[in-house]
Amino acid sequence: MSGPAAGPRVFLASRNRKKIQEMERILREHVPGLVVVGIDDLSEADHYDEPVEDQPTFEGNALLKARAGRAATGLPSLADDSGLCVDALNGMPGVLSARWAGPPKSDARNNELLLAQLADVPDERRGAHFQCAVAFCHDGGEELTSGVMPGRVIHEVRGTGGFGYDVLFEADDRPGLTTAELSVEDKDAISHRGWALRRMAPIVGRVLG
Repeated sequence: MSGPAAGPRVFLASRNRKKIQEMERILREHVPGLVVVGIDDLSEADHYDEPVEDQPTFEGNALLKARAGRAATGLPSLADDSGLCVDALNGMPGVLSARWAGPPKSDARNNELLLAQLADVPDERRGAHFQCAVAFCHDGGEELTSGVMPGRVIHEVRGTGGFGYDVLFEADDRPGLTTAELSVEDKDAISHRGWALRRMAPIVGRVLG
C-alpha cells in the first residue's frame, strides 16, 4: 500500500479528494497527524472493488462501505454516506443524491436535474436538509454517528467551493450564502458532515491512540 507512513492512518472508501481533505481536516483536531488514505492512494497491488451502495438508509450504506474498506485494506476504515433530502420531493434525492441524474456520476447534471424538478416550486416550499452518516470499523467493533444541516434549495447555481449540491443550498445558519460560497471553516462548523465527524473524532482518537 502506498502513501505516507507518518502518523496514524485510516482508510476512507472515497475518490472524492475534497471529501478526503474535509474529513482529514476535521479529524486532525482530535487525532494530530492523522492521514486519511483514499481509494486512489492505494497501490496497484491493493485491488479495491467498491461495493454497490444498495442500502435504503445513509447508515446502512456507510456501514457497508466501511466494512468493505476494512476487509480490503486491513486498516481502520471510515466511510460516510450523505445526501440532500428535499421536502418537496418527499425526501429525495436522499441516498440517491450522487447518482440522481443517472450514470456517469456528475455534479453538474445532478444540479441541473434538481433545478428542473423544482422549477415551479415557490420559495416557501423549497425546504431541504443535508444528512450524513459516518461509520468507523476497527479491531474493536463498529461505530456510527450522524449529522444534519437544515436549509433550502435556491433557484440558481452560486459559488465555487464545496462539491455536490453545495452550489444550490443555503443553510439556515448562513442565510444569503450557499454552502459553496462559505469558507471551509464556516462550512465545517455547520455542515452535516462536520457534525457527524466531530461526534466520531473522539472515538477515532481513542481507537488510534
